[in-house]
Amino acid sequence: MKKISIILILSLSFINFIFLGAKAQSYKVNDIVEDQFEMSKKFSINLPIGQWVIAEKSTMYFHGIRAKTYILLRLENNKAVEGIEIGEWHTAGIYENIVNQAIYEILFKNKFDGCYERPEYSIVRFFRKGNSHDCFWAGHIDVYKELFNPEDPELKTANAQLRRYIKQKKIELPKVALFSNHSYFSRLRAGKWYSITYQIDPEILGGPKNKFITEASSEYHRNNIENYPEHKKIMEKWISISAKRHKDFENSINALDRHKLDLDDLIFAEVVPNTNNSEGISIQLQKLYELYKNEILSKEEFEKAKKKLLN
Repeated sequence: MKKISIILILSLSFINFIFLGAKAQSYKVNDIVEDQFEMSKKFSINLPIGQWVIAEKSTMYFHGIRAKTYILLRLENNKAVEGIEIGEWHTAGIYENIVNQAIYEILFKNKFDGCYERPEYSIVRFFRKGNSHDCFWAGHIDVYKELFNPEDPELKTANAQLRRYIKQKKIELPKVALFSNHSYFSRLRAGKWYSITYQIDPEILGGPKNKFITEASSEYHRNNIENYPEHKKIMEKWISISAKRHKDFENSINALDRHKLDLDDLIFAEVVPNTNNSEGISIQLQKLYELYKNEILSKEEFEKAKKKLLN
């Protein structure tokens, strides 16, 4: 989302851009949110369990185009263990050709990152036809490189606000993180572009300690992961969680059915406890909660399974 702001500024340099600080909902930096984050009346997401602090917000308006972006962090002992970046662009009827081309360049032609096969990505699935796209990709990143020394020179200044927040709050970062990106845009859906990026410290999912930190040497790199079965198991879990999130993302923004991705092969089968086995109810409840915590079960599925177990 930050990248497209830069591209549009360059493309429409003859227009005065106005960056606004407090237009999107009533959220402010340092606000704490739980359960759900509402970008607008028509776009909200269910947050993973826990308290999330708003670490960055930016809104932009120019001649009818409106955009807003938030970055949320979940902290444990002042360490960022999860992060979410949420963006929404309203572009209907305004400089459509320029906006369409900018989005295409960012997602499909950007040499540093995007919705196409790259060595550091573990999975890429997308639909693209005309100006419409539905993209999902996931993998791993070197957190410090991505934030403080990204390969894309245009992002070195774009991350300044977040870097400043992390420094001021003395927040510790994981060295390696797993990520998933979710992006949808269609002129058939009022010209709105939606984007979400999730990141997580793999240790939160039960992942082992990492001996290798750089993107290429990481145990999670797809060229290395077969040598590290425990890391592979965690990556498969993450892809399953992320694929399920993408389906929820598509539904939350009313993506057209013909644009939606078929990700069922990536999602683990639901696990519902067998009430006839010899395990104690408390143990089964704990297993259910772990599935919910790791987002293999949704809140609705968790409550339904818990009710079945208790009955």
